[in-house]
Formats: sequence, structure tokens, C-alpha cells
Amino acid sequence: MPARKRPTGRDAGTRRKARKPHQTGVGARASARRKAPVRPRQNLRATRKTGGKAGRDVPQFFRLNVEVADLPAAVDFYTKLLAVQGRKQAGSRCYFECGAVTLSVLDVSARGGPHPAAKALYFTVRDLDAAFERARGLGCLSREDVHDAPGGGIVVRPWGERSFYAEDPWQNPLCFVEEGTVYSG
Repeated sequence: MPARKRPTGRDAGTRRKARKPHQTGVGARASARRKAPVRPRQNLRATRKTGGKAGRDVPQFFRLNVEVADLPAAVDFYTKLLAVQGRKQAGSRCYFECGAVTLSVLDVSARGGPHPAAKALYFTVRDLDAAFERARGLGCLSREDVHDAPGGGIVVRPWGERSFYAEDPWQNPLCFVEEGTVYSG
């Protein structure tokens, strides 16, 4: 069999297999990407908690409403207490990003008085002493006892959490727990 001649000069290294018209160009690749089916985002936290079984749909808690009777006063209170700037939303509400959960402060004064939230809203903080000083400055430390210890004082609770309790001006109970001491059961 005769040896194949290699191209020389201008044609050297430019010989390619011909592509079909629909397979060429950057636009074709972009078009193919746009036509790819959209899949819902995989819930990585659920996957971790179920041992890699991505099929299990574990609900994720993402927002909690706290009812208040004066939105500007509530925004001022929570901005100072949480040391986080809120984002005002349409409809008499303001969102405060608190980790994976958004605290939604909702003014319900147009339809009546606010209802206090559950027994307590729990926040973890790196610097519990700084959070305590902010709460003390706002005059919102709890006056109740928690397991025979003052709720409004920094205490290591019987379950190991270092925490204090507070209450917003609309009787929503709050608890601040030092990061690293959270009891998860």
C-alpha cells in the first residue's frame, strides 16, 4: 500500500473532519445549553441528612413572620438588636437575613393587634456578650425565670447552652445562644 501524503504548507494541520451545519459554532453550543431540560436544584442539606438519598424531600425552614404594631419602630428595634440591616418589602414588612432563615417583621396594625410568636425565637450568635449588651441597651431583657435562673441573664442552661432571653416591644419572645453551645438533642 502506498504511503499517505501529508499536507504541506498552508494546508498543514488544518484538515478536519467536516461537521454538519447544526453542530458548528459557539452559538450552536449555547443554543444546546438553552434547550437542556431545567432540573430543580438538589437539596444538599437533605441529601447529607438522609445519607446521600437525594430522593427524600426534607422541608427547609426559610422564613418566620413576627407580628408588630409599628413597622418603623420594629425595624429600628431589630436593626439595633440583631446588628443586621433589614430590607423593606412591599406590604408593611421588613426582612432580616438571619442565616438560612429570614425573619419577616410584619406590621399588622391595619387589621388589629399583633399576636406574639411561638414560645421563643432562637438565634445563634458568635459574640453573646455583645448581643446581651445590645438587648440591655434596648431594655428588652426577659424578666422571667428559665429553669430557676434569670432568663434575662447570660447563663449556661442545664442542657449546656450559654444563652439569655429577651422580648421585643410586641411580646415576641427571643433567645440568643452562643454559637458552639447549641443543644441539638
